[in-house]
Amino acid sequence: MGSPVSTAKRPRAVLLPVLSVTLLVALISLSLSVGALGVPLGQVWDTLLGSAPSSRIDNVVWSVRVPRTALGVAAGAALGLAGTLMQALTRNPLADPGLLGVSAGAAFSIVLAVGVLGLGSAYGYIWFAFGGALAASVLVYVMGGLGRSGSTPVKLALAGVAVTALLTSVTSAIALTDPDALNRFRFWSAGTLANQDQAVLPRILPFLLAGALIALALGPSLNRLALGDDVATSLGVRLLPLRLLGVAAVTLLTGGAVAVIGPVVFIGLIVPHVARVLTQYAGIGPDYRWLLPLSAVLAPSLLLAADITGRLLAKPTEIQAGILVALIGGPFFIVMVRRRRLAEL
Repeated sequence: MGSPVSTAKRPRAVLLPVLSVTLLVALISLSLSVGALGVPLGQVWDTLLGSAPSSRIDNVVWSVRVPRTALGVAAGAALGLAGTLMQALTRNPLADPGLLGVSAGAAFSIVLAVGVLGLGSAYGYIWFAFGGALAASVLVYVMGGLGRSGSTPVKLALAGVAVTALLTSVTSAIALTDPDALNRFRFWSAGTLANQDQAVLPRILPFLLAGALIALALGPSLNRLALGDDVATSLGVRLLPLRLLGVAAVTLLTGGAVAVIGPVVFIGLIVPHVARVLTQYAGIGPDYRWLLPLSAVLAPSLLLAADITGRLLAKPTEIQAGILVALIGGPFFIVMVRRRRLAEL
C-alpha cells in the first residue's frame, strides 16, 4: 500500500519524475553527440529533424548513435526494473540480476547456443537466454535456502556469486573451444552498446515490453508483500501467482537485455537504492508504484552515462560501459554487504 504524500512535500513528488526524465533526455542528447566524431547538439537535432549538415553526420547519427542510444535506454530500463522487482520479491537489498546469477545463466545459454548449436542471430538464441536466466535464478534460490536459517539476503548473494563464478568459467571454456562463440563472447562479455545490429532492438523489444508491463502491474501487490507474507495474504495477495509473474518478468527483462548487451552487473543493484532515497526525500516512501517506473528511468541514465564516459576516456576508442558500471557497483556492493549483520551467515 502506498505511502501518502504530504501537502508540504507534494512539490518534491511532482519534481521527481520531471527531473528524472529531464536527466535521461539530457544523457540521450549527449549520447547522440559524443564519440570519435563529435557532433554539436544543434547539428544533432537538425539531423533528427531531417536537416543534416552533411551525409557523414547523417550516417553517424542515424546509423550508429540512434540505434546505440535506443538500445541503451531499453536494456537499461529492463535491468533497472528487473533489479527492483527481484529486491521486492525476495525482500533482499542485495538482489541484482548480475549478482544472483541470472545474467550469467543467460550468457552461458547464449554461448552454448552459439558454440554447440551454431545459432548466430539474436532472435535465434534469445530463447536460450530466457531459459538460462530462469534456470540460474531457480538454482540460486535453492542454494540460498539451504540450512537451518533458510534463505537470507547474504546467503542468496553468496549463492549468486558462486553460481555466477561457475557459469562464467564454463562459459569461458566453451567459448575458447569455438571461434564463433569466442568472438561473440568477447564482444558482449564486458557489457557494451557498441557495434550492434540495427535489427536487434526491434526483435527483443516485444519481450522487454512484456516484462516491463508485468513488472509495473505488480506494483500494488509488491507494496503489500513488503509488509510480510501473512499480512499480504490477509490483504488479498495470492503469493504464488505473484511470485510466478515476478519470475516471468525478471526472466523476460534480464534475458532480453543480456542477449544483446551482455551480462552487465550492478545496474539492478544500485538503481533501486537510489530510487528509494529519492522517493524518501520526496515524501513518497517505498511505494513500488513509484519505485518501478523511477528505476526504469534512472537505470538507462546510469547505463548511458557509463557509455558516454567510456567514449570520452579512451577516445578515439572506448571503454565498455559494463566495465565502468562495475567500477561503481563493486564498492557499492561491498558497502551494502557490510551493512548486513554477520549473524545472517
